[in-house]
Amino acid sequence: MLQADRREHREQRRTLSVSLATHADDVRAAQALRYKVFAEEMGARLNSREPGLDIDLFDAWCDHLLVRDDDSNEVVGTYRILPPERARKLGTYYSDTEFDLTRLQHIKSRMVEVGRSCVHPDYRTGATISLLWSGLAAYMGRHGYEYLVGCASISMADGGHMAASIHRELKAQALSPVEWRVFPRCPLPLDALDTRQQAEIPPLIRGYLKAGAYVCGDPAWDPDFNTADVLILLPMSRINRRYAKHFLAAE
Repeated sequence: MLQADRREHREQRRTLSVSLATHADDVRAAQALRYKVFAEEMGARLNSREPGLDIDLFDAWCDHLLVRDDDSNEVVGTYRILPPERARKLGTYYSDTEFDLTRLQHIKSRMVEVGRSCVHPDYRTGATISLLWSGLAAYMGRHGYEYLVGCASISMADGGHMAASIHRELKAQALSPVEWRVFPRCPLPLDALDTRQQAEIPPLIRGYLKAGAYVCGDPAWDPDFNTADVLILLPMSRINRRYAKHFLAAE
């Protein structure tokens, strides 16, 4: 089991810790946070069987990484992690629903998928993000997995023009080799969008790129979340060691 890592956010006098969910109640707390962020804050349409929770078929197959406020025991950050053995039993990754992953077939046995990442609005600080990333790094290292993959979202609040412009920047900075290219099942119509806007890459994607990740092709449109999603692939062998203190914190 992933051992809890604790750090104090001194500015707000909060002590946070990271660990894997070990009980169904832990998972429900993560699902409640996801609902709060995705449905209530972002307006996503979630097809969940329980009000107030973000639940889908992948949850039961995943490990759930949690950051807690130790004073209140509240879950304030989460990542969902699908290891390759369980993806094989399930028969798919979540990313398969948005992209054709045929060109990644040869690495799937060593590939962990992450997703549904979110942080409570009161805890969107470097301390929370750092704990989530150190938890992911510990998970990858403990099991010897070699690739981290996941869908990273860009808002389409303006109809998609900013997403198209951000994608232009991503292609210029971090496009994957052709052998790792994926293809969106519901492509964002880039030709119909203005790609010339001043683009600011979202912080989470910027962090992945600084760590050494690739963007594996054109974005997909996710109508339920109203986002443009790009597939991020981070080979652990490419981790930028100058940036590693933000991603590979010691256990």
